[in-house]
Amino acid sequence: MSRIRVLIVDDHPFFREGLRQVLAAEKDLEVVGEAPDGVEAVAQVDRLLPHVVIMDVNLPRLNGLEATRRIKDTHPEVQVVILTAYDDEEQVYHAVRAGASAYHSKDVSPQELVATIHHICAGRYVLRQTVLTERELGWWLRERYQQFGGEVLTGERYLAPLSAREMEVLRLMVAGLSNKEIAYRLGISYQTVKNHVTAILEKLGVADRTQATVYALRHGWIPLQSLEAATSRSNGS
Repeated sequence: MSRIRVLIVDDHPFFREGLRQVLAAEKDLEVVGEAPDGVEAVAQVDRLLPHVVIMDVNLPRLNGLEATRRIKDTHPEVQVVILTAYDDEEQVYHAVRAGASAYHSKDVSPQELVATIHHICAGRYVLRQTVLTERELGWWLRERYQQFGGEVLTGERYLAPLSAREMEVLRLMVAGLSNKEIAYRLGISYQTVKNHVTAILEKLGVADRTQATVYALRHGWIPLQSLEAATSRSNGS
């Protein structure tokens, strides 16, 4: 049996090293690379073609959920384990929507993490300590969609994450830019920005920009260092 190729994505070198040591102790696992941010993670997947990616959420340049979506768009066979400090039911829901096969908080035991890798490579899903079949995951998604989305599941809407452009707009919203300033920054029309903001609020299930900002920060979608950099550029322009 060939070894399972694993890519580790986390912006903390000490955590990556600890994770590498845990996985290196397993004879059927091989760590083929590491990435410190979401952009590099996507590039490394293209280059290294791992079987499994262990992904943090709060990453520089591109958060883990966005990186997961991009990876799954181009490499649907790659399995993603979200391993993060943000451990709440709604975050798990969005991780699964993004394409993750497993979700754990960072206090997961090494034995549980290794078992999770084996589960997802066998076609199962692991959400915290619960192992699910694909059919069971479908039931889980429908229940959470009604809880967090507040609407009846229709078509593929529950699988529609924020687009790359919507995430750009959200980042600038979090940085405090007005719609007019966002339009100027991105080189798009004011009406287009308004349309993106409306779509963002609808997809996140929030009423206004403030709630969208709180949501994005609370779930680690917008790293604080990115917010500070964007704010600095805005103030300097």
